[in-house]
Amino acid sequence: MRILIWHVHGSWTTAFVQGPHTYVVPVIPDRGPDGLGRARTFDWPDNVIELPPERLRDADIDVVILQRPHEYALAEQWLGRRPPMVYLEHNAPDGDVPNTRHPVADLPGVPLVHVTHFNRLMWDAGSAETTVIEHGIVDPGPLWTGEMPHAAVVVNEPKRRGRTTGTDLLPTFADAAPLDVFGMRTEGLADHLGIAAGRCRSHELAQRDLHSALARRRVYVHPIRWTSLGLSLLEAMHLGMPVVALATTEVTEAVPTGAGVVSNRIDLLTDAVRDFVADPLHARLVGEGARTAALARYGLSRFLDDWERLLKEVTR
Repeated sequence: MRILIWHVHGSWTTAFVQGPHTYVVPVIPDRGPDGLGRARTFDWPDNVIELPPERLRDADIDVVILQRPHEYALAEQWLGRRPPMVYLEHNAPDGDVPNTRHPVADLPGVPLVHVTHFNRLMWDAGSAETTVIEHGIVDPGPLWTGEMPHAAVVVNEPKRRGRTTGTDLLPTFADAAPLDVFGMRTEGLADHLGIAAGRCRSHELAQRDLHSALARRRVYVHPIRWTSLGLSLLEAMHLGMPVVALATTEVTEAVPTGAGVVSNRIDLLTDAVRDFVADPLHARLVGEGARTAALARYGLSRFLDDWERLLKEVTR
């Protein structure tokens, strides 16, 4: 099967392209948002190929995975026809929640796939056929050593995204343990928040380097208020890291008892960070529970099997 998919969400796509198909990724000269081509910071296999828009009409595409509303028109324009399509929604709704209408609501013949049950519940999808295929993770292995008594956070653009990503909560967590914040555009975060430089350090790493860096930190902190389920949280659990997280969106499903501490009480969360930092053995045991839970629910084989069933249905 030849699948057309835009490079929109690098981490998610890294898992998706582990399947048995040929994945065609549009590329344009400036590698802008509609043609990023192959990932440069993720390791993608050779069955991911780049094609410019003018070559897509002859590419024998079997199915299109849409991820943004305007891709529906792009696909028809670039392909000159309308093959079977699936709309993949990565995000929780914004705006007038819970009355936010999904862009493909009432669009005939385009199934809507959510990555969490919370997202499916909160989006108004009208009469669109909807399903959930939960995340799958390419297992990085049990790399956790926890040798650094620090807390790790992964968030992109924390200054711009503010309360959505819990950026305002970082000074409180920095009082409990030194923070290492990983992600795009995290530079200058300590100054922005008024945190002493030694209590909050910024890092921007390629995915292949991120896992080993995270695994050296004692505990993973997930301060996100409103977003879909962060893949970085699931990756940290796969690494064997204990988790301290806000009890928002899908987190209560993803982090079961024994895998970490989940609460909307900041005092309980900061106490948990202090406990993990002070007790490496406790951190290790809880991290092992996190890894077991993540492998059971978010393993790669289950993810690929779920997608295989759906793709066969829509192309039948």
